[in-house]
Amino acid sequence: MRIGLIRHGQTEWNELGKIQGQTDIPLNSEGFRQAQALAHRLVHEPMKWDAVISSDLQRAKQTAEMIAGALGIPLLDPDKRLRERFYGEVEGTTAEERLALWGPDWKKRDSGQETDEQLLSRALSFVEEAAASYPDRNLLVVTHGSLLAQLLQAMCREWSDKPIHNLSFSVLEREGSGWSPILHNCTLHLEQLQQ
Repeated sequence: MRIGLIRHGQTEWNELGKIQGQTDIPLNSEGFRQAQALAHRLVHEPMKWDAVISSDLQRAKQTAEMIAGALGIPLLDPDKRLRERFYGEVEGTTAEERLALWGPDWKKRDSGQETDEQLLSRALSFVEEAAASYPDRNLLVVTHGSLLAQLLQAMCREWSDKPIHNLSFSVLEREGSGWSPILHNCTLHLEQLQQ
């Protein structure tokens, strides 16, 4: 099995630097262009995919719909385990607002946000279930930046913890009970948009 992990396209809140968390924000026009660019790339690459699944938040679902449509593959029912981290009271705030409201140590305070352990537990639960359910299929998964940062580190420890870009694409292959890296946080399709 191969799993392709994709971060959703850009939203207005991404553009404004606001933390989205589980607030259900749609793609903006740039987000749709980004999704179209990855769909175009996947259509022309030799690696074939059998289905697409996403979180149930609309920015991920919209990205998944475009990719599934372009590839002509099934779009599976969304899975809530793929939702972004719940950020509590910081959702909807910009960096400047967080600094003004809670000071430079805002990350250390309890804002009601989901912990790394909670986030990773549900993400790994999804991955293990998908691997057991579709052992001979290649699955594209559209999800969110904070979840992906945690999940990619857990699945492939040699990958560095770096920001996961909108519409980045990572690929891992199942080997026994572990995962082997093929592609990490790639945005070549977006670079071609800017040419």
